[in-house]
Parts: sequence; structure tokens; C-alpha cells
Amino acid sequence: MEFSSMGRLEVRITTADVGKRVSVRRLGHSGVTQEKFTDTVGVLTSWNNGVLVITRRDGERVRIEESSLVAGKVVPAAPARRRGPSASYQELVRVAARAWRPVESERLGEWELRAAVQEVSREARPWGVVAGRRAGFTRRANSVLPLGDPGMPLDEALTVVRRWYRDRGLPAYIQTATGAEGTQELLCAELEERGWVREVTAELWTGTLAPVADRAEGAGVVLSRQADAAWLARYQRKGVSEVALKVLGGGPSVWFATVPGADAGAPAAIGRCVVDGRWAGFAAVEVDPALRRQGLAGAVMAALARQALDEGASAAWLQVETDNVGARALYTGMGFTAHHAYHHYREPQAAGAPGH
Repeated sequence: MEFSSMGRLEVRITTADVGKRVSVRRLGHSGVTQEKFTDTVGVLTSWNNGVLVITRRDGERVRIEESSLVAGKVVPAAPARRRGPSASYQELVRVAARAWRPVESERLGEWELRAAVQEVSREARPWGVVAGRRAGFTRRANSVLPLGDPGMPLDEALTVVRRWYRDRGLPAYIQTATGAEGTQELLCAELEERGWVREVTAELWTGTLAPVADRAEGAGVVLSRQADAAWLARYQRKGVSEVALKVLGGGPSVWFATVPGADAGAPAAIGRCVVDGRWAGFAAVEVDPALRRQGLAGAVMAALARQALDEGASAAWLQVETDNVGARALYTGMGFTAHHAYHHYREPQAAGAPGH
């Protein structure tokens, strides 16, 4: 990492650079006599009392003692993409939001409060259930999407958010993003300072649609405009209600793919795709565990991609959890790369559980 054209190490950042993307080098220690440098790149989210905090692309916050700095500089907010479609965070987050619409929403300045509340039994309750009766169908449809200024000081906005979700029997969640130009590293830092807890981190990946469509066709992929009983039998979220069906079926142009199973039971594989202008968004790609590594996920995505191409799409996006090794390998092989990370922050002292 080069910090100076003359080969000198210089600290060329100050407290005035908080909020900018920076690259710093600090002096670490290994053993008693050996010293080494450590490099960190991310958004400078604070610089107080001799300590810098830098939020990396994946949302990790790194604390650095000012006294350990040997070099630092401001770097471009977003490196040029070497492959795949070019897109801003603002464009992608709006496309992703249209593909997974809530049942109810309300504006708070430039924030969107979203909810999709369903009644559930005590025996089948998912995360966020209050008194075993009400739950939100996925965090994405039951979280705040903050795309700018809420129109009031942050603490007041958070009070409004918590009250809005409490009125619906839900814990308050805020969806944020890191790692691209225009993402919300500063808001993440503010939430963590106020005790909000990051529960889920995943990534949004993008790729070119044609290579996905060009994969070998799988036999028997059936496309439909609705998620029928067979499709739902393979879907990982059990006890799907009318509210969930509204979320699944919402979007500009929604398609469901099914690979029938060998018997009358659940399908061998399923998938969902939402076509929105130049974008095709893939989700719910699931395969019978006994039939994995046979190309079924690729066949489902290829069939959906060909439909999206017919509707004029040229680029693709999907969301993948950071610990899903198999899916990440599959999507890498299709030419997808990470665009940014996104996170769900839960309000302090609210009950939560896994899932997103």
C-alpha cells in the first residue's frame, strides 16, 4: 500500500475527515523485538480522545490508537468495478426494497418504516413474536430503511421508530449498509453507541444476467406467477400466512420456479425472481438436501434468468449470508461479486431471534 509518491509515510488525515473513506497504516507489535505494520481501509466514523474508529466494508469496527499511526490518507469512496454491472448503493437498495415489499409502510422524512405482521400459533412462532401471537415475516419487510435524513434529530427519530413497531407488537429493527459509496457507516456507529445490537450481516451481490441464463438447461423447471402449495412445501419458512404470500408475491414482475420432485411431496428445488427494469433479483433458491450438488440451483436460476432477459433485464442481484459457504461458491462461479454488506440492528432490550 503506497502512501506517498516520494516513498515517505505520512499521516494526511485529520478529525475533519470523519465520514470519509480512508486508508491507514499503524504500527503493531509481534513479540518483543519485531515490529510490523497493519493496514486498515474503511470509513472513518469517529476520532475522539486519541482513538480512531474505522468501519470496514463488512461492518466490522476497528479501534486504532492515534499514537500508533504511521500513515493515513483519504481514498476514493468507491473503487472502480472491474467486472459486472455498475450500480450505486441508492439504486440497488431501492430495487431490492421493491422486490420485497411490506404490507404496511410509513414515511419518516427520508426513512421508510416497514411492517408485515402476521398472526401465528405459539407452536410455530418465528422471531419477534410478542406473547406468542404476532410476528413479522422476515426482517427485511419489518425494518426501517434509512435512505437519508429522518427530518428530526436521531434520538427523536429512534423514539418514533420504537413506538411505531411497539404499536404493531414487533421489535424495532433498522436495516443499514456498509462498504459502498453512500452507505451508512456513520449511522451504524451512532446506533451501536446507543446500544442497538447488530444481529444479522449479509451481502448484496451483483452480476451480469446473460451468463446465468446461458448455463445448461435443467429438465423440468416450471415457471409460475404465483407460489403454489408445492412451491411453499419446499420454502424454508414454515407456516406461511396470507401476509407472507403478499410479501412473496409483491414486486414489479415476480416469477416462481419449481423443479418437481420424484413423488407428490415437496419439489426438488425452487426459486424466486423479481424483474425490475434492467435488474433481476434472485431469492429463495432452495434445493432438497438429498439432491444438492446436482446442478438444480443453477438450473432454477438459469430458467428464471432467461425469463428476465425476455423482459429486458441485463443485470442481476441477490443477497447471501456471510456464512453460507455453498451459496457463495455457487454465485462466484456464476460471475457474481459482492457490492455491499447490509445489517439489521435491533433496538436495545428487545427480544430477537435468528433469521432475516
